[in-house]
Amino acid sequence: MTVSTSQNEIPDPEEIAGKRVDAPLPRLLVRICSVGISVVALTYILDLTYLFDITFFQEQYFGLLYGLVFAAGFISLPPLKRLKDAPVGIYDYVLAVIGLLAGAYLFFAWPTLVVQAGVLTPVRVAVSAVGLLLILELTRRAFGWPMVILALLFIAYALFNFLLPGSFGGRGTPWRRLVAFVYTDTNSILGIISSVVFGMVFAFMLFGRALFLAGGGGFFTDFSMALMGNRRGGSAKVAVIASSLFGTLSGSASSNVVVTGSITIPMMVRSGYRPASAAAVEAVASAGGGLMPPIMGATAFIMAEFLAVPYRDVVLAALLPAVLYFLTVFVQVDIEAGRLGLRGLDRSELPRLMAVIKNGWPFIIPLGVLIYCLFFIFLSPSKSALIAFAVVVGVGLMRPKIFGLRQIYDSIENTGQLMIGMGILAAIAGVIVGIINLTGLGLLFSQELLSLAGGALFLLLVLTGIASIILGMSMPVTASYVILAVLAAPAIENAGVPPIAAHLFIFYFANLSFITPPVCVAIFVAATIAGSKPMETAVEAMKLAVVAFIVPFVFVYDQAILMEGTWFEIVVELLTCVVGFIALSVALQGFFSAAVGNLLRLGLAAAGIAAIIPVIGIKLAGVAAAAALLALVYALGRRAADVSAAGQD
Repeated sequence: MTVSTSQNEIPDPEEIAGKRVDAPLPRLLVRICSVGISVVALTYILDLTYLFDITFFQEQYFGLLYGLVFAAGFISLPPLKRLKDAPVGIYDYVLAVIGLLAGAYLFFAWPTLVVQAGVLTPVRVAVSAVGLLLILELTRRAFGWPMVILALLFIAYALFNFLLPGSFGGRGTPWRRLVAFVYTDTNSILGIISSVVFGMVFAFMLFGRALFLAGGGGFFTDFSMALMGNRRGGSAKVAVIASSLFGTLSGSASSNVVVTGSITIPMMVRSGYRPASAAAVEAVASAGGGLMPPIMGATAFIMAEFLAVPYRDVVLAALLPAVLYFLTVFVQVDIEAGRLGLRGLDRSELPRLMAVIKNGWPFIIPLGVLIYCLFFIFLSPSKSALIAFAVVVGVGLMRPKIFGLRQIYDSIENTGQLMIGMGILAAIAGVIVGIINLTGLGLLFSQELLSLAGGALFLLLVLTGIASIILGMSMPVTASYVILAVLAAPAIENAGVPPIAAHLFIFYFANLSFITPPVCVAIFVAATIAGSKPMETAVEAMKLAVVAFIVPFVFVYDQAILMEGTWFEIVVELLTCVVGFIALSVALQGFFSAAVGNLLRLGLAAAGIAAIIPVIGIKLAGVAAAAALLALVYALGRRAADVSAAGQD
């Protein structure tokens, strides 16, 4: 379940509705809408109407889905946070009915709208204007004012760009044409984002929710504890591994923190970590959940559509950067544990590995089926996820005490509830993308960005990374990515970067906004669990994640880490990056097997940076220097330990 703790996570309406939907009528209506969303989405993905010789346009499905999303959104989302425990008002029911009718209009009128594509009838304009206002209000309720203000700025630009001088000036767009385009055009809310959200995203959310309810989340946590719990800094390593595994199910930083952090943060504190450090480890590890294939959240599916490549290509490209991310966090955690002299947890506190595998091995089957469908028989991501969902159901029914018909229904209903927030996000992102398409702002912005960077790729990347983090602080990662994918990605591509590297760069930094102060949702959630100060926790997290911020620059300059190149090139790039990142981690922490002096730290930092520079001569020299310095530091540490032990004797 996704936790709504800030504007930059997809809200679960049930989480933020308070007592608002406790009354029988609103709860019943939200449940009906949630199940309806799931049923319509399944019908759309599987094209079930074909069995009855009935054909619908996909835009008609989107109309039904948006109608249900709008209706459920107005009932479940309070108009103000302080009213979350107040009963649903008459005006909310009225808005819910209007929202349902606005969606129904798209369903029933679409065949006519297709024929009369350029005709702005009074009904079309009126319904479109109402639909746009409904989207803005639901966005305010779900995500707060920042996204609404951003959308209003784009709307204002489309209407009044004739007032602007220079290259950003234009002819302006009449408001009637603007609202009709935004609400009823396939290049706006009825376009690519809707097809991804109500197709691939829904299917993977259904699969992940079912696997979690069947006990898959508990299995991955127990497996991590059994594997690493007794090692140096074991509780922190459990957090890293559990978050990476749970990230394959959720793709959400806050969900990772809540589910794994509620177990690992208290364990870390008991084993000697300061609360701020424990919370930082969990937050940084959880932020990588959205980067870990095969499920990387909604953004990865949209990326695949933007790039016009199969989703499996995005997964393959993202795999090694995700491995490097978690490796750097793992190494930093291990070094920190050594510096603090922390030991692992006692075996009596941990589950036995073989017992965990024996009880939980069936949960590996659905993931294996998912990978087989995606990478070996090349099914679409949506159908692959639904087949994996069916396997989860089969596996779950083998454990009737844990998983039965009730859990199957809960999976369907809960996924529909989660799609309310996701649908609102798809609508407002579609509005912004539609305006960018209508005005040609994307091309103008990318040209200006290239001009500002003066042709320097590194400066262009820094500017884009900063923009990704800033946008990610005030809105969901998906919205941040969509905006910059349209505005900034073309500029990076024009600078000679392959499209998949440019889009992954933006995606990566948008995810890192979860741990970047001052607005860092994963930090806030982890600090709440640990009882630490949020800003102190944020500082600790930035120390821990500083090496991880280098990863996206690495794959922009050398795409071998994105699985592009020969196997030899890929292996060499991976190994050199591993050595370089370990050297940088030791340099930052000032500890390996013992404390490291400042001169050696500078040498390790220089060698680590050289090892990741995409020039073969510099890279090899850096690897050799880093390996030699690490060996020297290790030997000096062992000798110091032996001398200390001899002195004690």
